[in-house]
Amino acid sequence: MPVPPPDVPLLPRPWGAALTVALVAVNLVASLHAILRKRDVRAATGWTGLIWLVPGAGALLYAAFGLNRIKRRASLMHRARRRAPLTTTGQLRIARARGQALADPQLHALATLAEAVADRPALSGNVVTLLRDGDDAYPAMLEAIAGARHTIGLSTYIFGDDVAGRPIIDALAAAVRRGVEVRVLIDGIGARYSWPPAHRALRAAGVPTALFLAGIRDAGLGLFNLRTHRKILTVDGAVAFTGGMNIRATHLLASRPAHPVRDLHFRLAGPVVAQIQDAFAEDWAFTTDEFLEGPGWYPRLEDAGESVARVITDGPDGDLEVLHTVLLGALAMARESVRIVTPYFLPDQSLIAALGVAARRGVQVDIVLPARGNILPVQWAAAAQLWQVLRPGCRVFFTPPPFDHSKVMVVDRRWALIGSTNWDPRSLRLNFELDVELYCPRCAAMLDDLVTDRIAKARPTSLAALDARPLPIKVRDGIARLFSPYL
Repeated sequence: MPVPPPDVPLLPRPWGAALTVALVAVNLVASLHAILRKRDVRAATGWTGLIWLVPGAGALLYAAFGLNRIKRRASLMHRARRRAPLTTTGQLRIARARGQALADPQLHALATLAEAVADRPALSGNVVTLLRDGDDAYPAMLEAIAGARHTIGLSTYIFGDDVAGRPIIDALAAAVRRGVEVRVLIDGIGARYSWPPAHRALRAAGVPTALFLAGIRDAGLGLFNLRTHRKILTVDGAVAFTGGMNIRATHLLASRPAHPVRDLHFRLAGPVVAQIQDAFAEDWAFTTDEFLEGPGWYPRLEDAGESVARVITDGPDGDLEVLHTVLLGALAMARESVRIVTPYFLPDQSLIAALGVAARRGVQVDIVLPARGNILPVQWAAAAQLWQVLRPGCRVFFTPPPFDHSKVMVVDRRWALIGSTNWDPRSLRLNFELDVELYCPRCAAMLDDLVTDRIAKARPTSLAALDARPLPIKVRDGIARLFSPYL
């Protein structure tokens, strides 16, 4: 009988032993990091299990998707600015804002909470103008850019070199030629949504342009998952635009794009613009090491209206979970109604519980979502957990196409939140976001009426409708939900 050949190891014994020791060491470091740094015990357990069940690859996945904190020198500079002594005018604006909040105990409690976590005062003297879709927003932005005399700061997640983006590129280039200081910041991943990428056209036109955490080479494996989702345009430090709208042809509904997207944007004037400018300057300094200072970027701002407003920045740095805390406070404050419009709805268990508690207290909680999402796994995962808000009495409505990318929250027609944040883990844990809270009954009522109009054209859903889904659909949605922290 032939003698079978002896087993030959894939690696020589010394190399095999060294590789085993290295893998154990890497797994140990990664799992200890997860155990010590993850606030959510389920996340710590899940990552630790993955790291040891899939040696090597699990640690790499944790490095890519599990590290969601970043230290930014620019953040320290601007937090120091937030605490800087204010002029008499600034103190008066804060006093007026607090006085208006004090007149309503509920608003005063929320304003106190938000100031504690956001580390910024609410400011009186602002005016807020609603802009619907790109058909309203882009012409208003172009007009502001054309009128700029000193500075322009623009930050966006997606910037398309298309029928929407090209006029803005040309306007920014014209501003540079007439001597305006222009800075454009585009997210490094969002820049890839358009081809050819807009940053090439901007740079070719002489517009100073930078990419935020452009890729693994620049950001490092552990940080490429952290994106700036903020949408900011500031002009001469006196006028600002923000909201949920990217710069893309899909938002020009009048031109009937192939994949239309509805959205809301806002023009702001008044003292709160300085807080928006701070957020842009912080991101620009982090990306480029250039600090934007001087009266061109920070002029003396006069009162422009009666609205009380405060900027809420949120991100995986010193601002982690700031907005999450404000959302919980707003839900606890609600007495009559909560209206939420969001394209993606994957709140964590604490927000789900807060929504349910509000509904059981007798508050009418309305959640308005698009009937057809643009990211199917997110829509499937959302469907798998809607029962958790429907059961305690929240109402859920699905709006018909076009896809609604709007982000609005209104409480009791007295307080509103506008900006870039979605109700999902990516926005609340990984992205850098910017929102503005409005202690303004006029603004809140206007936005509440907008939500009412959305609901009038929407389809309600129910527990019975969710239960009627075929079993394969329920399984699909349930599996998608398992990945909700990363969607």
